[in-house]
Amino acid sequence: MIYQKPDCLFCRIILGEIPAKIVYRNDHVVAFRDITPVAPQHILIIPVKHISSLNDLGPADEMIAGHMLLAARIVAEIIGIRESGYRLVFNTGADAMQSVFHIHGHLIGGTQMGWPPFPGLPTVHA
Repeated sequence: MIYQKPDCLFCRIILGEIPAKIVYRNDHVVAFRDITPVAPQHILIIPVKHISSLNDLGPADEMIAGHMLLAARIVAEIIGIRESGYRLVFNTGADAMQSVFHIHGHLIGGTQMGWPPFPGLPTVHA
């Protein structure tokens, strides 16, 4: 049995207790549509195992991280943006605005994106 946290929103989605528009699922990851999309295509990719953030990944989780990255390519193909391009974003911690503490990647695409990703922010020089 894979560890899941009973009060975690994403763990409850994995268990089917909370509905979600699942795009892709295998034994290691679940990908579903974000309920507040920032682009025409906005999918969350999460591991089945509860891991709070990138900061909590350990050497034993290397395979999980790999499965999440490979799932991004598969999901991009399923939703039709593999060739046009997409962005994969992981928010980690309060300053990055991580709102659900179960590691997740935001696969965002279906539109032309700019760089830097947040226009209007001052450029930081070292």
